[in-house]
Amino acid sequence: MGTLSVSQNKLQKRLRRLTGEAVADFKMIEHGDRVMVCLSGGKDSYTLLDVLLHLQKVAPIQFEIIAVNMDQKQPGFPEDVLPAYLKSLGVEYHIVEKDTYSVVKELIPEGKTTCSLCSRLRRGTLYTFADKIGATKMALGHHRDDIIETFFLNMFFNGTLKAMPPKLRSDDGRNVVIRPLAYCNEMDIQAYSDWQQFPIIPCNLCGSQENLQRQVVKDMLKEWDRKTPGRTESIFRSLQNVMPSQLADRNLFDFASLKIDETAASRFVNLLNL
Repeated sequence: MGTLSVSQNKLQKRLRRLTGEAVADFKMIEHGDRVMVCLSGGKDSYTLLDVLLHLQKVAPIQFEIIAVNMDQKQPGFPEDVLPAYLKSLGVEYHIVEKDTYSVVKELIPEGKTTCSLCSRLRRGTLYTFADKIGATKMALGHHRDDIIETFFLNMFFNGTLKAMPPKLRSDDGRNVVIRPLAYCNEMDIQAYSDWQQFPIIPCNLCGSQENLQRQVVKDMLKEWDRKTPGRTESIFRSLQNVMPSQLADRNLFDFASLKIDETAASRFVNLLNL
């Protein structure tokens, strides 16, 4: 890419540092791991692969990287773009062909959002393939903003306090999902993608749909951050600083057994001693 400008150098170092910190904090990658990097053709997954390839070179442990793309048979999908790019990097890769496009179009009425079903079908296929190739970790390109947006979506529409954890074991126990970009913000990733000129492949199935609830939440967070800079960082920190006793989930905290501590000193006695 030639000589880096000061801003480009800082951007690259920041993404690499934050990814390294997330990987270390959550012990995402261990010696001998076989990491399947899910590559969609978007800015996030390209950045993920780029940063992990660097980490592979400098980390004190050894691990494999296998790039995997799922061809969902969307009309006009440029099948040659990703193989050409991955060959140029010398990365082991696989293209998994699964016609989920037809399934989604058949089951979802015209005008309704397709993301949820599309995501479930894609995830199931990739879980199965990860198991097939013996991948010990499955890396996804979700970043900090994705995690925060998911938190609000679940709170607003599902009545649950949950987000996208940086590390997750699938329900059947056969896959461990990691999100190494968990500490990185979308603005940095977009700037890095633009600079690196990754061969972006747009999603023709759902990427152009308007008024998605996620976009509404994204716009809300941008407005909050514009009015109060640093609010997004504070929200993310709150996800790492949970106090169950200050919420209302009876499964996380034993509210029923709360009673006064008979051994505690009486406030009345303390007042008399003043």
